Amino acid sequence: MAKTKQSTRKHLPRGVEMLYEDNDIVVVDKPAGLLTVGTPTEKINTAHAVLTDYIRKGSSKSRKRVFTVHRLDQWTSGVLVFAKSQDIKDRLQERWKDTEKKYVAVVHGRLTPQEGVITSYLAENKAFVVYSTTAAKGKLAQTGYKVLREAAQFSLLEIALLTGRKNQIRVQMADKGHPVVGDRKYGKNKDGYRRLALHSKSISFKHPVSGERLTVEAPVPAYFKELMAQKGKP
Repeated sequence: MAKTKQSTRKHLPRGVEMLYEDNDIVVVDKPAGLLTVGTPTEKINTAHAVLTDYIRKGSSKSRKRVFTVHRLDQWTSGVLVFAKSQDIKDRLQERWKDTEKKYVAVVHGRLTPQEGVITSYLAENKAFVVYSTTAAKGKLAQTGYKVLREAAQFSLLEIALLTGRKNQIRVQMADKGHPVVGDRKYGKNKDGYRRLALHSKSISFKHPVSGERLTVEAPVPAYFKELMAQKGKP
């Protein structure tokens, strides 16, 4: 029987919220704007750094750290899983294709049909921009979507990530003519919205030790409801 875990409302530094923790894994609700891991120019303000500090419990001499299982884009919020050892990380990644990942997004316009699967092949150029290409040059990307609600200018979607390519949802929705609201990289330039309306709602997977099915959920940000309540341009 699947076990569902929702927020414990335990807040960590930099807006991170604990969703689930045991001896092997830690799952958080990452806020929009926070990097998953460090970059050449930013190594401290990351979810990885926050959680490493957390499990070290303030001990600067501790060698404990968390291990990155997967990533979310900086401006995507929601469920993010870390392992507490290299072995657990390896076990989770070996089965990652069987993990169910659901997102919610607010996109421009109204979709036809209102439910389906988007299939394309994606590649990345030297400027780190992902784009659609041919099967011979790209990797298969599949995204399932369903319209939950429509507003004057937006649609609220539930999205099932069937493959895990970089920027997959953002690129495919833009290709379809319905870019994610606030997407400055693949969407409408300067659409006037303050953040990317993409949220990792839930992740469901087999626990790497117990084998029990675990589903972890993160509440949808109020920002999404605010967007759907709008009747005109910002």
